[in-house]
Amino acid sequence: MKTSYPVVFTNTGSGYVASVPDMGIDTQGADLTEAIAMARDAIGIMGIDMEDEGKQLPQPSDPSVIAHEPGEIVSMVDIDFTAYRRANEQRTVRKNITLPSWLADAGEKAGVNFSAVLQKALRQELQL
Repeated sequence: MKTSYPVVFTNTGSGYVASVPDMGIDTQGADLTEAIAMARDAIGIMGIDMEDEGKQLPQPSDPSVIAHEPGEIVSMVDIDFTAYRRANEQRTVRKNITLPSWLADAGEKAGVNFSAVLQKALRQELQL
């Protein structure tokens, strides 16, 4: 699911604090570019945690109604929760496969990492 959330960026003199009012989270970066990336990451982490817990994601607020102080920047930060999960989830699953015995023997003799070969083939097949 793709969406965008308003984020308030506050210059601290040594970087930026990024506040995401819709999710009640704050993060920071050494500069504005890093603060935007950190905000996207924080939104992604919070969002997939909420999904995993069966909670509804908050609807993004209209940026024009976000309270902020003079000099602060209110900007939308986009996130694709599906892509974020895919890029950051490191959980592995076990799958059993069936091979002809001669092929399994040849692979074992050659020291083939069957898991790595299957992952590479799946990525290629699925164009990922």
